[in-house]
Amino acid sequence: MTIIKDLQTISKELTKLVKQTEKLAAALGKAKMPPAKSVKPKTIAKAVITRKAPVKATKITDTDKLLAIINRSKKGVDTAVLMKKTGFDQKKVRNMLNRTYKQGKITRVAKGIYVGVK
Repeated sequence: MTIIKDLQTISKELTKLVKQTEKLAAALGKAKMPPAKSVKPKTIAKAVITRKAPVKATKITDTDKLLAIINRSKKGVDTAVLMKKTGFDQKKVRNMLNRTYKQGKITRVAKGIYVGVK
């Protein structure tokens, strides 16, 4: 309720400022701008309340790309294949594999072979 009252107050103040600006422009002889439309405070309050926040697009991370490749493989993937498919260097791939293994998102089937957890 206080937001609506605040918006109504702001609307009234803006209307006063527009009228003052028009008077000053007329006094200077430059009254070429059209008269401002009066906006009802209820319209402003509804527009602000019903306005939805913009939807942000989610960005796919490098780890997500790596996990997608691992999850697509049924038999498992080694670091050489991951490096070839992603284009990442060996250190980056190994760090991401270690991190995702600790998080429990992948498992080691054999030495150097990784499979996604289902």
